[in-house]
Amino acid sequence: MARISDEFIEQLRMNNDIVSVISPYVDLRRRGKNLIGLCPFHNEKTPSFTVYPDTQSFYCFGCGAGGEIISFVRRIENIDYIEAVKSLADRSGMPMPEDGYDDSLIIKRKRVYEMNKEAAKFFHQTLMSEEGKVALEYYLSRGYTMSTIRKFGLGYAPDSWDSLLRHLRKLGYSNEEVYEADLAKKSTKTDKTSYYDNFRNRVMVPIIDVRGRVVAFGGRVLDDSKPKYVNSSDTLVYKKSLGVFSLNNAKNSNDGQLMVVEGYMDVIALYQAGFTNTVAALGTAFTPEMAKLLSRYADEILLCFDNDEAGRKATERAIQVFGSVGLKVKVIKMTGGKDPDEILKKYGPEKFRSFITGAANDIEYKIIEEKNKYDIESSDGKLNFIKAVAQILSETDDIIAKDVYATKICNELSFSKEALMSQIESLSKKRNFRKRTDKFREIQKEISGLNNKVNPQKSKNLRGTNAEETLLSSLMRNPDFWVKVKGEISAEDFITDFNRRLFQIITERIDKGANIDLSLIADSTFSVEEIDAVKSIEMKSENLNHSVKECRDCIKVIKEEKEKSVKTDMNFSEMGDDEFMKLFKRSKD
Repeated sequence: MARISDEFIEQLRMNNDIVSVISPYVDLRRRGKNLIGLCPFHNEKTPSFTVYPDTQSFYCFGCGAGGEIISFVRRIENIDYIEAVKSLADRSGMPMPEDGYDDSLIIKRKRVYEMNKEAAKFFHQTLMSEEGKVALEYYLSRGYTMSTIRKFGLGYAPDSWDSLLRHLRKLGYSNEEVYEADLAKKSTKTDKTSYYDNFRNRVMVPIIDVRGRVVAFGGRVLDDSKPKYVNSSDTLVYKKSLGVFSLNNAKNSNDGQLMVVEGYMDVIALYQAGFTNTVAALGTAFTPEMAKLLSRYADEILLCFDNDEAGRKATERAIQVFGSVGLKVKVIKMTGGKDPDEILKKYGPEKFRSFITGAANDIEYKIIEEKNKYDIESSDGKLNFIKAVAQILSETDDIIAKDVYATKICNELSFSKEALMSQIESLSKKRNFRKRTDKFREIQKEISGLNNKVNPQKSKNLRGTNAEETLLSSLMRNPDFWVKVKGEISAEDFITDFNRRLFQIITERIDKGANIDLSLIADSTFSVEEIDAVKSIEMKSENLNHSVKECRDCIKVIKEEKEKSVKTDMNFSEMGDDEFMKLFKRSKD
């Protein structure tokens, strides 16, 4: 694939200032000539995400994410290189170049979006026809108004093997395209492959992303047959691990708070009742990726899962997931019904609103759940409950919360607060020691290169790899140095494959007189993780002397380490069996 021209990318950068691109996602504030904010790619309480207007780049000192405007858009929107370029071009009113790049994936994705839109229209039109009468009656029986049905684009998949397939074929889509969009399944039971509709005789709910595009579908049976729900699988435009239902509606009406429920039927019922900040996962438990997505639109999460054992387990998992990305969590405890839909039908919106008002924070919820497990009237039950409370309170760093809840529990149970606080402190010390140990191990792995997936060879030769990275960083910042050291090193001298590849790209660009800029180096052949690595190497320049001598010192080390590695490989390859066994025995001794 031919790359997009430097001229186009440079103009794209000029027309899309990085601060204006990042600001909608990150609350930035100025620190000197740069800007800082909380990283959108990992959980943090202290800002470590830095934007550099002078180089039009960004870097997070917490998680190592870094790059420029294209890689930022790729990562934040979860799209590929060409799509990110196109998005930025559209943003600044630039027409994409007519040739020089492979846009086949963009075209494929566009057709899936269009196909999903046509499928949603087909399902909705079928619902409103005589054929969909039974499905419409089902929706109305759940209390949905026609306004709500239209708002969510609800529909019906007819009780037919190929109604949607035939409809989409008339619109010019092939069987294989419909299959790849997960709107059809294929059978190979006979010699000839046959296709049939994925959704049949189900009420249909289109899944719409935050940009208003239909990305997937959920289908529910009209009776109690199994499976009750069928949801779209992963496609070119949809990933289940990122799928959140009705976020397109909830993101604009949340006041910093989102309510999370189990299913899309609950979301629809709550939305109609006025609770428009409600979302749900789609056929899976909430994932860290979903939590990070929601953290862009809210500071607090209200969890409202079904009143059963599965709902309680889901609540416990969700508290951990949302807490891991720094979101405050409260848990709504419902009485008088198993789910929000039933509560609304029985008691109306005001009753449900009272549950929201009485929602417990994550600590309160955990304590209540533990209290329900024990007979606190007995000495044994009381002791076990207090131990459980100590464990819960040891897991928070909020000193005030520890004191408040310890005081409350001890007053209720006539127990010594001093004894409880002593137990909490002991457990906290153990927890903090484990955290420090884990952090130290992670730092050790980082320093040793064991965590480096982009350059896995780094851990085998730290001295040589650090010299490679220092040389690369110096050349990126001082391309004129290359003329002075050009005859002293070649790509073959490099020890690691990734750094060798980067060296070739940089030096070839210098030889051609082209700019050495991250957005020009990191083209479509680089993954976002590789761009992180390139940005990390570039960041080394802040601590360099920026001299030709420094480059030559690096070259000397690279060649020394390369020679050592070659000799080691040769020694092992040329070693006889007896000699190798002697070496093996010595290493064991």
